[in-house]
Amino acid sequence: MVTFFHTRRLALAYSLTLSALGMATGAQSAQAFTFVNSLSIPGNATDLAAAPNGNSVNTNRLGGFGSDLYYDRDNNVFYGLVDRGPGGGTIPYNTRVEKFTVDIDSNSGSISNFKLLSTILLTDQAGKNFDGYDPLFLNGAANVLGRSLDPEGFALAPNGNFYVSDEYGPSVKKFTPAGKLVREFETPANILPKDAQGNPLFSGDSSVTVAQGRQANRGYEGLAITPDGSKLIAVLQDPLTQEGTPSGRSSRNVRLVVFDTATGKSTAQYVYPLETVAEINDRIPGTANDFATTAQGRNIGVSSIVALNDHEFIVLERDNRGVGVDDPTGKNPVGSKRTFKIDITGATDVSNISLTGSNNAIAGVTPVGKSLYFDIQALLAVAGQSIPDKFEGFAIGPKLANGSYSILVATDNDFSVTQNAAGLQFDVCTDGKQVALDAACAAGSTLLPSFLYGFTATAAELGNYVPPTSNAAVPEPTTMTGMALAGLGSLWLKRRKKSK
Repeated sequence: MVTFFHTRRLALAYSLTLSALGMATGAQSAQAFTFVNSLSIPGNATDLAAAPNGNSVNTNRLGGFGSDLYYDRDNNVFYGLVDRGPGGGTIPYNTRVEKFTVDIDSNSGSISNFKLLSTILLTDQAGKNFDGYDPLFLNGAANVLGRSLDPEGFALAPNGNFYVSDEYGPSVKKFTPAGKLVREFETPANILPKDAQGNPLFSGDSSVTVAQGRQANRGYEGLAITPDGSKLIAVLQDPLTQEGTPSGRSSRNVRLVVFDTATGKSTAQYVYPLETVAEINDRIPGTANDFATTAQGRNIGVSSIVALNDHEFIVLERDNRGVGVDDPTGKNPVGSKRTFKIDITGATDVSNISLTGSNNAIAGVTPVGKSLYFDIQALLAVAGQSIPDKFEGFAIGPKLANGSYSILVATDNDFSVTQNAAGLQFDVCTDGKQVALDAACAAGSTLLPSFLYGFTATAAELGNYVPPTSNAAVPEPTTMTGMALAGLGSLWLKRRKKSK
């Protein structure tokens, strides 16, 4: 049984929260989201995967499951998506999904009693496990994706199957409820990571230089499904490598990629503009800890996306600061943990438009409509809560007795593991010390926990929310749709060998 800490309830109007922090309220002053409480899941908790060699960080430690969060309202269960595992892709790890329940008080929205129901291991069609191990190490080649998978986005299909987006490909895959691969979607050519000669580079290792396409470790970070199940929206964490001046690291322009779930092909791409570094720096005391301009499209990014209806979505955007493996005691000032409501209506399809040459607005391109939804950091700060680094999961939970909705936000604790420049991994303890993997922290210190945060929003605040269609029959193709990315890498390799 996983234990947790239950913290105090806070109900505070959003405008009052901003005022208390000295922030401008502006048009958002009418919003009134409520922080209720939080749950802390210990960093040494274990999941339900078999561990023949005993409890170990890369076999069954319950970590990283806040990489995305999805609420199945038909069955009143949550899915927590686990990322590529500990060590940033340098340790073999069978990728998985954690299925669990959380008790949510129908009156207050208070969350309690985290209970893990099952651990779903992801496998290919032959039953072999997908692995979080970087392609360079798993396959011995940076240009072969194979079974390497860095899961970051999750969405449930109407018929119970589920979709997972990953960062290596970046790819979108569909699985059965038992975790077996059904098919892969076709990644648009402009999104695929490539070297200067146009050859694929799926690895995210620092030794591999990507010249175009998704930045290393900045692939499809979030995934949403429209209420009728007909479309998926995958959002990159940051701009493409080449789309900015001098590169995507300085750009605000992130791509949203729309997929047709029936064909598995992309139908549109839209521009999502990140907050500017200048706006975020204005919220950081002094100037010594300001983000540099090259942090715009690298240290600021998107973590999650959730559909409100067929054209409006909630996007979770954050910086890379806060309590986590890189800053276990939370010394560095945090600038941004926010959610935004976006509308793709009227946005320009940029599937065939380059965003190179500007870090801001692109001539002739209308981005998605965007407005501040609620500020996670502001609400938690008023409640006296510490601010974790990786808020990555966002889910609209059950409807409460008064007509409001529960909202849950989850963190990714990186399994409480970090690594040095030589690739050697260590466990990270809450006192800031590093110890050998699976060794004990000092007395009074523990591994970094995972967190679930409970909020509430009235139906009016939530907006035009349409709950997902359930139990609908969605036709499945008899063959894999499009060219599987694993096959793409293998095909390229074969052609190279023949050409020698």
